[in-house]
Amino acid sequence: MGAVYFYHLTERPLEATLPTLLGKSLAAGWRVAVLGPTEERIKQLDSALWQGEGFLPHGLAGGPHDNAQPILLTTADLPDGVNCLMAIDGAEFDLGLSKSLERTCVLFDGGNDAVLEKARAVWKDVSAAGIEAQYWAEDGGKWVKKAENAPES
Repeated sequence: MGAVYFYHLTERPLEATLPTLLGKSLAAGWRVAVLGPTEERIKQLDSALWQGEGFLPHGLAGGPHDNAQPILLTTADLPDGVNCLMAIDGAEFDLGLSKSLERTCVLFDGGNDAVLEKARAVWKDVSAAGIEAQYWAEDGGKWVKKAENAPES
């Protein structure tokens, strides 16, 4: 059963945090789907990933090679063989998927009240579903685990 990690962005924007998490996921041998709420947001991330430092192999959903992309940016269904889902900016996802993935990451901007409330609701749903969850927040440039919810055996 997978785990859901919540990343509360308070010091750096998503565009600065996402490449690090994607790099770690690729190093773990995972295929990743980044799920965004709108096509416009996904295109912004695509551009930011191409302009950032280092190379992160990725593509936009809807192409002929979606199932071959190590990282797929999407607003819809996940391609086959994904190990990790990264939901950003309050994008909605099927919580049942989290049970079959290695990891689900929920990245949310602490300065956006609507997205913050949505993340809190997802935490409650994850806890109620008995899925392992961890809550991480930025603190002085480092990630600190602030809470953990382990399912009962």
